Amino acid sequence: MVQTPVRQITLEEFLALPETKPASEYIDGQIIQKPMPQGHHSIIQGELLTELTLVLKRNGIATAFPELRCTFGGRAIVPDLAVFENARIPTNAGQIENVFTIAPDWTIEVLSPGQSANKVLKNINHCLAYGTQMGWLIDPEDRSIVISRSDQNLEVIDEPKVVLPVPDFAKSLELTIDRLFGWLTLV
Repeated sequence: MVQTPVRQITLEEFLALPETKPASEYIDGQIIQKPMPQGHHSIIQGELLTELTLVLKRNGIATAFPELRCTFGGRAIVPDLAVFENARIPTNAGQIENVFTIAPDWTIEVLSPGQSANKVLKNINHCLAYGTQMGWLIDPEDRSIVISRSDQNLEVIDEPKVVLPVPDFAKSLELTIDRLFGWLTLV
């Protein structure tokens, strides 16, 4: 079987392309489209965004951006949630910039069915290499979260009552596995 070589493009060529739905990322010269979010992914992302807004944004600490393109270190990635300490958010004349060319302080991904955990972890590791304090990979299927920090080994948390580790700036956020995955249940 003869395989057609994949054409590599530059980051600049990628950034000039029209946006896609779901979002596409630029990794190692290739365009990789993220999977379309499904129910578990959508509710966890939405509820976590609400929680982060209530605890962090309203207290002037940090802002969580859903599906924000972050272009840095030769990649253009779109974390499910990119959290930036307010002092680091790019602004122009007092308004938030449209283009972010820095790594988030906290990157959060929700694994979708059929999505490669290793590809997502590579993006989290890329963020950590460029100053991100912490990465979360939330796996709704097995109700666990992989915590990544640049100075430590990966930590997998699946104990229902354990308070999840967060970056220092978000220490006022207390969230457990039970609470996070409880969002999947209609009340």
